[in-house]
Amino acid sequence: MERKVSRIYLTSEPDIIHFLQVAWEKTLGSGFVITLTDGQSAWTGTVCESDISQEADDMAMEKEKYVDELRKALVSGAGPTDTYKFNFSKESHHFSFEKNLKDVSFRLGSFNLEKIASPAEVIRELICHCLDTIAESQAKNEHLQKENERLLRDWNDVQGRFEKCVSAKEAVETDLYKRFILVLNEKKAKIRSLHKLLNEVQELEKNIEHKMETPTCSEMTTDRDAVYDESTDEDSEILSNPVLTPATVRRDDSIISSPDIPDIAPSRKRRQRMQKNLGTEPKMASQEQQLQEKENQVGLRKHHYEQS
Repeated sequence: MERKVSRIYLTSEPDIIHFLQVAWEKTLGSGFVITLTDGQSAWTGTVCESDISQEADDMAMEKEKYVDELRKALVSGAGPTDTYKFNFSKESHHFSFEKNLKDVSFRLGSFNLEKIASPAEVIRELICHCLDTIAESQAKNEHLQKENERLLRDWNDVQGRFEKCVSAKEAVETDLYKRFILVLNEKKAKIRSLHKLLNEVQELEKNIEHKMETPTCSEMTTDRDAVYDESTDEDSEILSNPVLTPATVRRDDSIISSPDIPDIAPSRKRRQRMQKNLGTEPKMASQEQQLQEKENQVGLRKHHYEQS
């Protein structure tokens, strides 16, 4: 059986402390036994489940809500200036309690109690119950104190291990950072050396290309001068023999003006073109040479024919 003892003040005797004990088997809504004492006399009464239901119906409240109000009024132990007021008539042994809502109050319940012939036994039971409750509370407090001490030791242990882990982590991070700096510096030095070597190779390639381009340009200039000199020599040979007989001039004119025979006297432009294409198109040069020889032979035959 569960018990709850509380201290209350009656409206009729506000200066006298009364003790109210409520005991129940299963729940407060299934019925309870109420005991009231002022330290000299004692009164008791039983409230069944049907009485609780009847009181809830009279107040137009749900049973659960009404039981909750009973728990707050009888178990929590209200003071003289609190929400709940208690009234008891020693003549009629009628016990009632009310709830105050600002300026309005309404009755929560009323019970008829019976006076106990030997209140000392009831008072002794109340004192024993209070002592047992105090001892139980002290045991719980000691247990909670020991549990708190254990948790504090565990917390200190965890904190110490955590600090060690943090120190180890910082040491590992410092070591890794130092190694990273060393590797990074080595990589930077290697990259700088490779970049320097690449620049040297590129500069060397530029110098080689410049040296190769310079003789090529000089050779091309020499070839052009040689071609120009050869053409000039042939022109000088032509100019060195300016005196021609009229018969020779007429024969040359007839040969040159003949429509069937191509011009056998190559001009300077043709000689330059032939010499230019001599190295690149050897086949064309040989064909032109054969054609020129045939033209010379035809010219000689025609010249012999005219003389005869």
